[in-house]
Amino acid sequence: MSDQPSTSLQNAIEGVYTCLHNNNIDLDQAIAALKRVMTEGQIKEVSFEPKRLAQNNRSGRKLMQAYFRKRGVTVCFSESENTIEAKTSQG
Repeated sequence: MSDQPSTSLQNAIEGVYTCLHNNNIDLDQAIAALKRVMTEGQIKEVSFEPKRLAQNNRSGRKLMQAYFRKRGVTVCFSESENTIEAKTSQG
């Protein structure tokens, strides 16, 4: 089920994009902030736009998924350019 993401979720995702484009500086803190927002909103998965990633290829996406998964965040990638989706653990 997809819900409209909250402003705090959008801000957390934007923080991750910023870190990714700044050579991963403070990425772990951005992931922790994203995980906090996800926990509060009962969100189990977040979607990122592949075109906005610093390394937009299969290898880069798989590396990002593995890195985030180790920190407790499930990542998927959206097909559309301007969509941020969040899947909740409800219904």
